[in-house]
Amino acid sequence: MRIGLLTEGGYPYADGEGGLWCDRLVRGLAPHEFDLYALSRTASQEESGWVPLPPEIHRVRTAPLWCAEEDGVTHGRRARRRLHAHYADLAAAVCSGAPRTDEEALRDQKDRFRKGLYGLADLAREEGGLVAALRSEDAVRILERACRAHGALRAAHDARVPDLLAVAALIEGALRPLSLDWYAESDARGAHSGGAGWGGLGSVDLCHAASGGTAALPGLLALHFFGVPLLVTEHHVPLRSHYLAAAGRSSTPAVRALGAAFHQLLTGEVYDQAALITPGSAHVRRWQERCGAERHRLRTVHPGLDATPFAEVGEGPAGDPRTLVWVGRIEPGKDLVTLLHAFAEVRRAEPATRLRLVGRLVPGDTEGAAYLAHCRELASELCPEDGAVSFEEPGEAEAGSADLAAAYGSGAVVVLSSVVEGFPVSVVEAMLCGRATVSTEVGAVVEAVGGTGLVVPPKDPDALAEACLALLRDPARRDRLGAAARSRALELFSVDQNVERFRALYLEIVSHYPVRRPHTDEEGTPMPFAHPAETRVRGTWAEAAHPNTAKTPGTWGASASELRTPGPLATDAEATGARPRTPVTASGAELRRVPTWAVLDETAAARREDVRGGVARGAAAPHRGSAAKDGVLAEGEEPGEAAAGGPVFAAGRAGDGDGEAHRDRGGVSADGRGPKGLPAGEPVTGPGSDGAKAYEAATGPAFLGERWRDEASGGAGSGER
Repeated sequence: MRIGLLTEGGYPYADGEGGLWCDRLVRGLAPHEFDLYALSRTASQEESGWVPLPPEIHRVRTAPLWCAEEDGVTHGRRARRRLHAHYADLAAAVCSGAPRTDEEALRDQKDRFRKGLYGLADLAREEGGLVAALRSEDAVRILERACRAHGALRAAHDARVPDLLAVAALIEGALRPLSLDWYAESDARGAHSGGAGWGGLGSVDLCHAASGGTAALPGLLALHFFGVPLLVTEHHVPLRSHYLAAAGRSSTPAVRALGAAFHQLLTGEVYDQAALITPGSAHVRRWQERCGAERHRLRTVHPGLDATPFAEVGEGPAGDPRTLVWVGRIEPGKDLVTLLHAFAEVRRAEPATRLRLVGRLVPGDTEGAAYLAHCRELASELCPEDGAVSFEEPGEAEAGSADLAAAYGSGAVVVLSSVVEGFPVSVVEAMLCGRATVSTEVGAVVEAVGGTGLVVPPKDPDALAEACLALLRDPARRDRLGAAARSRALELFSVDQNVERFRALYLEIVSHYPVRRPHTDEEGTPMPFAHPAETRVRGTWAEAAHPNTAKTPGTWGASASELRTPGPLATDAEATGARPRTPVTASGAELRRVPTWAVLDETAAARREDVRGGVARGAAAPHRGSAAKDGVLAEGEEPGEAAAGGPVFAAGRAGDGDGEAHRDRGGVSADGRGPKGLPAGEPVTGPGSDGAKAYEAATGPAFLGERWRDEASGGAGSGER
C-alpha cells in the first residue's frame, strides 16, 4: 500500500527528532511505498540537510513553520465573509471558558472548533493560502471580540494588543498546513492509470503522523477531503511539551492560556478523528487518555532499537568498575546539576570513581550551550581533581552507533538523572549493552527498566549517590542486573517487533475503510475493485496474459523466480517487479484491459451456465471442458478448453440408457459412476492424467480474467494424452 508519512521537526532532517525510528520503520515495511511530508521548525534544520533516504520513499515534500511568507492571495468580499465567520467560530472555541464538568458545553466547544477549522480548510483549498489573512488586522479584531465575550477565559479578558498579535501568530503558525498545496488527489501521471496516481495526500491509502498536533493536521485534512484514514504515533506528548515550553517563555498569562486552549482543542480533534493512536509507552498512553483519547483506539507500541551495534559490547567483558557513564542531549531537563552533586558524594566515598558525560548539543540551541557552560563550571568547583569529570562535546563525542556502544561499555554503571523524559532511549541502549542502570522515576523509565535496574526519585542527589555506590560496590549484582537488562531489551524493544506491529496495524486500518474514489481505465470504464490493498504487495496478484502458451502466467504452482521473469507481453511495471494495477486478459492475439468486476461476473456466469447445462442435459449433451468426440467441439466451447480440463459434472444415473455415449465422451459410465469410479454428481477433470493439474492452473488465471491456452493440443481438444 501507499503511506503518507507526516513529520514535524524530524525526519528527514539530519538533526530532527525521531529520525532513526522513522528510517527503521520505512526500511522495515518494504515493499510498502512511502510519500514523506515534512514540516521544519527552524532554519538550521533545513540548512543541516537530509539524512540518506531509503528507496521505499518515493516522494518528499517539505514546508517551513519557522517563517511566514506572503502568499500573495487576495480574497474577494464573499471569501472574506466566509473567512471571518469561520475564524470567529475558531476564536470563540479557543477563548471559551467552559468548565470541565459541563459535558454539553465542552461538546459545543469542540463542535465549534471543528466547524471553524474545516471551514478554513475548505476556504484555503478553494481560494488559496491563509497566511496573510490569519495574521491580518481583521483576524486580530475577531480574536479580541472573542476574548471580551461573555463566558470567555478569565485570562483572555486581560489580553492586550501585543498579546492578541502573539496569539494570532501562534494560531497561524499551527494552522500553516491549511495553506499548503499537499491536498491533490492525483496528477497527470496517475489520473488515467487505473490507480491513485502520484498526487498529494488524496492519493495515499493511509496517513501516518509521527506526532500529534500540527504534524497530524495534514492527515486531518486528508481525512476531511478524501476520507484517507489517519494513524497517529506519539513517543512523547506534544500537548505536554507545549505546556512546558509556554511556562518557560517570558509570555503573559493571556498568551499562555489561549495558546494552551488552542493546542488542547487541536489535540482533542486529532484524537477524535484518528483511526488508531499508538503511544510509545504506558506513560504516554495515560496522558492521551487524560487528553480525551478513547481507550479502544489506543495500541501501545514501544519504539524499536537496532540491537546489532550493541551486540559486541553486550556479549563482551564488563567495563571499568570505577566509571559512571551518562549519555544524552544536554539541556536543563536532563538535570546534570543533580548528577554532579550526587557524583561529588560518590567521589568522597570512592575517590577513584570517574564520571564520563557524553553530551550533544542541538545546533543553534543557545539555552543548551549556556547550560553546558554552567555544568562545566559546577563540575570544576565540586570535583577539582583532574580527570574526575570529563565532558565530551559533539566534536569529541561518539557519533556512530558502534562508538556510542563503546561509550556505554566503557563504564560499569549508566546513569540517567532527568526530570523530564519520554521514552528513555539512552537507558534502553545501555540495557542492550548489558549494563546496570540507575535512573530517576520519570516518564516511561520504570516501564522500560522493569526490575533490571535501580530507580530513584528525581532531584534527589543523596538517593542517586546511594544507588550508584550500591552497584559500584557489588560486582555480582551489577553483572546480574546487566544480563537481565539485555534480555529484557532484546525481547521488548527490538526493531522487528516494532515493524511487525505497525505492519499489522496498517492492514487492520485499511481493511475497515472502503475504496474512497472510483477508478477508471483509459476509456473511463468504472473499475470498483481495481485498487485493493493487495495490489500494493509485491508479487503476481495480476499478471499480463500469455496467449497461446501452455505455461500458465498466474501464481498457481509456479515458483517465485518464474513469476518475476517478464514475459514477451509483460509491461514495464512487471519487468521491474512492480504489480500492475489492472488485470489483463487476452482474446486471441488481442491484449486488452478489463475491469476486475467484469471478469468476476463473466467467470461466475459461465460456471453457473455450466452447472445448469449439465443438470438439464444430463447425458445427452457433451459437457463443457470434456473431450469432444472425433475432435468436434461442443456448442459454445472454445478451442483448448477441453484440453484445459474444465469442470465436468457427472449428472447422469445408472440406467439412463445412454451410458455408451458418456463413455465415449469421458462422461458417466453405464454403472452410474464417473471416470475411474467417481460418484455421479462429483466434479471431474478432462481427460489425461494431468487433467487435475491443468484445471487448477487454468482456473487461477481465469479468476483474474485470463484463459489458459494449450499450445500442445493446438486448440483441437482431441482429448488424447
